[in-house]
Amino acid sequence: MGRPGLDRRQLLGGIGGLFVAGSFGFAALGTGADALASDADTRVRFWNLFSGGDGYNMIAMLDAFRADHPGIEVKDSTLQWGSPFYTKLAMAAAGNRAPDLGVMHLGRVTGFSPGRLLDPWDVGLLAEYGVREEDFSPALWRRAVVDGELYALPLDIHVQLCFYRKDVLRKAGLLGADGRIVPVTSAEEWFDVLKEARKATRKGLQTIGLWHNDLNFQWWFFVAFYTQLGGTWFDDARAEVTFDTDKATRVLEFLRRHLADGYADPAFGGGAGAEQFVNGSPFVWEGNWSVPVFDSAEVDYGAIPLPPVFGRPATHAESHAFVLPHQAGRGGAANEAAHRLAAYVVTHARQWSAGGHIPAHTPTLATAAYRRLQPQNEYVSAMEHQATEPKVWFAGSTGILAQRVGPVVVSSTTGSARPDAAARRMRRVLTELLAAKNPMDGRTAAQGGAAA
Repeated sequence: MGRPGLDRRQLLGGIGGLFVAGSFGFAALGTGADALASDADTRVRFWNLFSGGDGYNMIAMLDAFRADHPGIEVKDSTLQWGSPFYTKLAMAAAGNRAPDLGVMHLGRVTGFSPGRLLDPWDVGLLAEYGVREEDFSPALWRRAVVDGELYALPLDIHVQLCFYRKDVLRKAGLLGADGRIVPVTSAEEWFDVLKEARKATRKGLQTIGLWHNDLNFQWWFFVAFYTQLGGTWFDDARAEVTFDTDKATRVLEFLRRHLADGYADPAFGGGAGAEQFVNGSPFVWEGNWSVPVFDSAEVDYGAIPLPPVFGRPATHAESHAFVLPHQAGRGGAANEAAHRLAAYVVTHARQWSAGGHIPAHTPTLATAAYRRLQPQNEYVSAMEHQATEPKVWFAGSTGILAQRVGPVVVSSTTGSARPDAAARRMRRVLTELLAAKNPMDGRTAAQGGAAA
């Protein structure tokens, strides 16, 4: 599957000029690393999936590393985002042609056959370069550990947010003395806010955009609100499905009500929600990567984690993380340089936060420079309230779980299926996937098997 919301990326690129559609094949995002480091003693091959604004931020960070470490040549390549990236990375690792360093979404690590397609990090070596476990959210670090070893080094968390127009909410009397949206602690309070905001909204604009017809966004929103309800997916042994269809039905009914009550317009699906927000719509639920877009559009806005309508703060979160694709006999100068490069980027993530992402390195979050960032300082609390997909092989960004369950959520949100029936169908899909075999076993990939 390709990048979710490709049209959305094109749309937002048109609005803000910062994000573009995912690159196809290898993108020409390099900056002349070979020429810059032709006399380098050590070479690090680095594969990533960053395009658009993220790509240019990463280039700036790599160039800073090159300037500080002239003895290390970084050969970076940007591959197509999504399943093509994971398939190519798996085949390279299985065929002993892997780069020294790669990037993955943290939710995909469990299904990527750690120990076969990924090598563990040397935490002692990372510590030498300034990266320690205590500098990360405990929950985030635990997600990166498989069978007692660290297989991913988190760079950030990227979260789903509730963006709001301050000018519209001020008119509606929905801003507090601090200039931020009034607190919301229940579903009824949330719909009261939407009701008042609609009164202050210009004709022709919807009240909220929530990507009601996009399987990825609807799945992400479901994960957030299901987590707020304390919903679980599987038992600790990953042997039984514990998915609660009653709680799921409550979430699906909540999502559906946005359209049923007329706050989200069925005619404004996809990227139209962001476009309407720029034009004066009071709310849009979007990923934090939209921060530079709305900044460049000079919108008077704020952004908070998805509202805790079920009482418990939680917003969907995924993470970009550095990984070590498997190499036979990994070690030596290139491996040490890969550790040094990853540690450098993680500990210098102030540049990365310009794209809206929350740096995983908690000392960075405590700096005065980060605390001054707006609206990042308004939603940084999401680090402590991450709603993540279950830690199973078929989960993670653009993974099989989203592909199978996302359309079910969409069918309920848009009204083509009853919420209770959709919840039961979701449980059936979870049961089927739990019983299935992970195709990313390190052998299938070598023969060109599909990515999970």
